[in-house]
Order: sequence, then C-alpha cells, then structure tokens
Amino acid sequence: MSQHLPTDPGRRHLLAAGAALGAAALLPGVSAAQGGAKKYQGVTLNVSTFSAAYPKLLQQWLPEFEAATGAKVNFDAPSFPVYNQRADLELSTRGSAFDVVNVTFIYSSRWINSGWLTPLDDYVRNPNLTAGDFAIDDFLPGARAPETGRDGKLYGIPWTAEALLSASSRFDLVQQAGLAFPDTTDDLVKVLQAVNKKDRVAGFVADNHYGWTFVPYLHAFGGDVFRKAPDDLFPTLDTPEAVAAADYYARLVRDFGPDGAITYQPDQVTQALKLGRVNFTDAGQLHLAQLGDPATSKTLKTVKFGQVPKGPAGRFPGTAVHALGIPAGSKNKEAAWAFIQWALSKQTTRRAVEAGYGSPARRSDIDSQAFRAKQVINGNDLAQLALDAIEQASKTGHMKYRTVSVYPQVDQQLNKAIALIASGQANAKQAMQQAQAQSIAELKRAGLNL
Repeated sequence: MSQHLPTDPGRRHLLAAGAALGAAALLPGVSAAQGGAKKYQGVTLNVSTFSAAYPKLLQQWLPEFEAATGAKVNFDAPSFPVYNQRADLELSTRGSAFDVVNVTFIYSSRWINSGWLTPLDDYVRNPNLTAGDFAIDDFLPGARAPETGRDGKLYGIPWTAEALLSASSRFDLVQQAGLAFPDTTDDLVKVLQAVNKKDRVAGFVADNHYGWTFVPYLHAFGGDVFRKAPDDLFPTLDTPEAVAAADYYARLVRDFGPDGAITYQPDQVTQALKLGRVNFTDAGQLHLAQLGDPATSKTLKTVKFGQVPKGPAGRFPGTAVHALGIPAGSKNKEAAWAFIQWALSKQTTRRAVEAGYGSPARRSDIDSQAFRAKQVINGNDLAQLALDAIEQASKTGHMKYRTVSVYPQVDQQLNKAIALIASGQANAKQAMQQAQAQSIAELKRAGLNL
C-alpha cells in the first residue's frame, strides 16, 4: 500500500485530512465542538484482539479514527492463546485495562452470560451515537446469535464469520498422481501417501489449536465433545469413536507433517501454504483467502479448496464467529462504541473486503462483487464453499459444543491430547482417557454437577 502514496507532503496532508473527514461521517456527534476540540479529545482507548487479518487492517487505518475523534488508541494484538488468557483474566476481575476486546467464539457464552461485557443494544438504537446506515441487521443472523446473551441482548458486533475448509496448495502434485481432491477421510490418507514429500513438499499441517482443527474429524468418526451440548455437558472424549478420530488425526500430523508440525500456529500454516512448503491443511477461509494474493503466494496457480473430509458418520465443517465488544469495566464505553462502529461500519468492512479480507460477517459484503471476485481463486469459489459450510453447520447444530461456557477448559485438553499422540508421548487411548479425566476434573471445579 505504501508504494502508492503520493510523494508530495501537501498532497499527503490533504489525503489524511480527507480520510479523517470520511471517518467522522461514520460517527454521529464527533465533529469538532466549540474551540475546535474533538468529542473524544484526551481519551485513550485500549483495544485488544488476537492477531488476524482484519485487526491488522484496522491497525493500518487507526490514524483516520484518531484524527476524526481526537481519541488515541493503543491496539494490542498478541497470538490467539496469549490474547485469550489475558482477556479472560481481565474480564473475570471486571478490570478497566481494556475498552474494546475481541469476543472470542469459544469464550462467548462464558464472557457474555457472566456479565463481563456491556450490552450494546442501547448504543445501536441511539441515533446520537450510531449512524443510520450502520445496519445491524446486515450482519448475518448466524453471526449475531453467538454474541447474544440468554437475556436476548447483543454483546458483540461480528467481524468474522468463518468456516473451516480444506485446501491443497500443490494440487498439481495430486493430479500428477492421478488422484482427485479428497472427499473422505480414507481418500485423504490415500492422497497424502501419494504426494507426501514429493517436490520437497510436506503432506499436511494444521493450526495446533486442535480444539478447532481436530473436532470436525471427531464428529466425522461419530464422536463428540459432550454427551449432548448445551444441555448435557458430560465429556465424551474417551469413547471408541473419539479415540479412533484422535489416532487418525494425530497420524496426519505425525506421518505427513513438516518438522515441528505440532508447533504451527495459523499464520505459520498460511505462510507454509503460500510458499508451497506444505500441501494440505484445514483452515478458516480468512487464512485460505490469502493464497490468492498474487504478490505473496507462490501457489496461486496450483491451489484447490474443498470441504473438510467426510468420515464414517458424515461431514461436519467447523464454523466460528469473532466480534468486538466492550468490557463491563471499561471507563470509556461511549468512545469504545465509536471505535467499534467505525471499525465495523459498512464503509470499513467493504474497504477490508476490497483489500482482500476473506471472511466478512456482513451479508452486503458477502454478496458484493468486490468480495466474490477476490474469492474466486484459481477457479475455486471460496466464498460459496464457506457459505455452504456455515449453512450446513446451522442445520445440523453440531457446533453447539463450542459456545458453552466450559468449552475452553475442554479445548485445552484436546490441544494437549493431540500433541501427545502426534509427538509419540502417548497412544490415542491413553491421551484421550487423560483428556477425559482432566476435563471432568476441570468442569467440576467450574461448578458443574457431573
């Protein structure tokens, strides 16, 4: 982006001023008051999310919000596990360290229904604080649902509605082996056996947040996380189906992964795919969309996408929603809402889509030509694959496990179990029995009567 900026300082100043005026138009009541002071002059907002494509774009555009409002923004975006640990601790103490936070999908029920976040309905409905074209109903109903509390109030504005999809960065190697894109778990093993390490490309890797990447396989083998979420939360991690799924999935990582496969985080997976160092993965479409960047992706002309593999029990794609919310302890709630409104206005989300952002939560963005054109990558309609996955998940209800308040504790046990199996420290039965026992202990500590 920087290479396109004009070199004339006066011209740069005019562009910055214009951007600030544009940001001001999105926010009622932020125009300069008497004496030239801006509405939030002197306010410092502390914003924290995990590192991802959309927050990175917001960080680039922050000067426009600051110029329009007078507020200063400290924007922190650590890794996913570090962010969640910090945010959960801060919110649980009702502290005031953060003014805007990411409402993480697996924590949404815990944070919302514990009263740790601020209901946003009054802000949304207030014409003095919210522009008429903010259009809350433009956000997918399925994306708003996890951000709604048991009281029916909205606690987060979604910035992503994501589906877990499969990808082959070097599908040309699969074609050379005379094979098709794998549709089933058996197909996937057959393909990986044929292409692993061909042309020095490892066969498979996935984000080591296995509580996200492994569960579609758990479901595909007929297993589940809980007996019947959200009503019966007794863990079911040691069933024969769960053990078989864990054994299968850990084999993918162990036998076909690159060196250090169990340490890979989302950005590392994306980079490995873009460079053609690893062939297959399952990842969210906001990461997979980056394989379509002609400036950085060496696999743009060899990539192919599809749904996650179908197993003996069927196909169960993972879906996730993340949102921006305001902690109950924030002392700058009105300014925090101004930030959220700017960050997720139609103008900002469309700008992100035009910059290549891959998993918007606004229907108008999903249906836009700007989005659809960028989502067709090497002949693959990534947007349609994601919509199909989200629709399937909404029909089957298999994602209910992920938003119950105690899932984060079980999530950690799944992360440990798959890592233990893939590293050879335990077999699948041992690791999943341990995960089961530890999960039960954690849930009892959380107050569940199991």
